[in-house]
Amino acid sequence: MTEIIDLRSDTVTKPTQKMREAMMNAVVGDDCYGEDPTVNELEELAAKRIGKESAMYVPTGTMGNTSALMTHVRHGDAVIMEPDCHIYYYERGNVSALAGALPILVGGEGGCPDPEVIEDMVQRNGNRPKTTLICLENTHNRACGRAIPVEKMKVIYEISRKYNVPIHLDGARIFNAAIALNVDVKDIAQYTDSVMFCLSKGLGAPVGSLLAGTAEFIKKARIIRKRLGGSMRQAGIIASAGIIALQEMTERLREDHENAKLLADGLAQVEKVKHGLVVGETNMVMVNTKALDMKAVDLAKELINYNVKVSVYGPYTVRLVTHKDVDRDGILYTIESFKNLVASLI
Repeated sequence: MTEIIDLRSDTVTKPTQKMREAMMNAVVGDDCYGEDPTVNELEELAAKRIGKESAMYVPTGTMGNTSALMTHVRHGDAVIMEPDCHIYYYERGNVSALAGALPILVGGEGGCPDPEVIEDMVQRNGNRPKTTLICLENTHNRACGRAIPVEKMKVIYEISRKYNVPIHLDGARIFNAAIALNVDVKDIAQYTDSVMFCLSKGLGAPVGSLLAGTAEFIKKARIIRKRLGGSMRQAGIIASAGIIALQEMTERLREDHENAKLLADGLAQVEKVKHGLVVGETNMVMVNTKALDMKAVDLAKELINYNVKVSVYGPYTVRLVTHKDVDRDGILYTIESFKNLVASLI
């Protein structure tokens, strides 16, 4: 196969033909004045889909999360988050560098901070920085795309109400979570005060994320977005693709989940690979490479020879993410590539 099977991330997805046509024909205005009708339409649609009063279009998920942090907290406050969450692990220390807050790391099962520890930490304000925000991530990227059950989010939400501490959800892949949990995204978002979700991952849009919350919260967040350089002009060109993503691409994520299961089942039949297999409920599969006597970076390099790309996720961990641009045949080819690679090592 000469085609590259790119399973590094669902961020590599290309916009659909319909998205490209929508971008070419988009009606635009100056969004800094609130006059881009396509951006306004996207924001209204996003707020409705997620069950919040208002939404704000941002260029990236990181800007969405950072805008939320800077809106919720003051310098010197503390923010509870899970040690491997995207905000802490990947966003260049924005929680401290830009929001001026101290991250309080609370571990837990499946990428979800332990509710009992959360409550204990919230109570310990005293001479410590005051905890003014709880951050969750659903699905959780580094936990192999695990979806936090709605019931568990409800428990944490009830703790947050008890102590008057808001919750921000990094819901970059919240539509994946909803499918895995067999609920509506609103059922997840109801247990948050703000939520960010991406259009440019499995939904296939080329650019953009949304931050949603109350109308008052989003009004304040727009000031932060401006401060971060995220206010755009004729952004309707890219927002038009986001509208299609929300209207047509959310249910299609089921196919990615099915392909991830197909991939996991196939890799489970490969000697040595099966011993290091980690599987989530959504569109991610991870492989620990120790049983292959290889470091992750070396396995990734070997797979390139088979035209398969994977992400290096640690010294001995690679990640594979299914998405719309890798079909069933691509998944089967990837399984065969692993088989052939392992056979070559014997």
